[in-house]
Amino acid sequence: MNELSNLRPPKGATRKRKRVGRGIGSRLGKTAGRGHGGMGSRKSGNVGAWFEGGQMPLQRRLPKVGFTNIFRKQWLTINVGDLDKFEAGTKVDEALLRQLNLVKGRADGLKILGDGELPVGLHIVANKFTASAKSKIEAAGGTVEVVGG
Repeated sequence: MNELSNLRPPKGATRKRKRVGRGIGSRLGKTAGRGHGGMGSRKSGNVGAWFEGGQMPLQRRLPKVGFTNIFRKQWLTINVGDLDKFEAGTKVDEALLRQLNLVKGRADGLKILGDGELPVGLHIVANKFTASAKSKIEAAGGTVEVVGG
């Protein structure tokens, strides 16, 4: 019966500590499982996979290329052709598109692109619109509202 006074780990959950360098009968005597010589047999021999034996490493031999713009904005994009799922007069914004899984992920805003056709007039709220998207939305009888930057 398991009680607090006699709790033990389940059978097979624990192992004895490996005692290396304790004689040839232990299978881990003499070289202690480290083989004969070489960097791996030394006490400081745990070098990384990228270490090239003192040769100039690859990441330092190759030239630096380009830069990363830390102020870059990431836009969620959707085409006007993908907005044909909505009924006429619906207010379409980022929250509604996320709710229906039409856009996903982190971003700084929503951009509407002009690919496809829009059969009904919608009120679309987004941060950016391409010129073709804006004209297609207005041609279908919809309205465009630009928010944010």
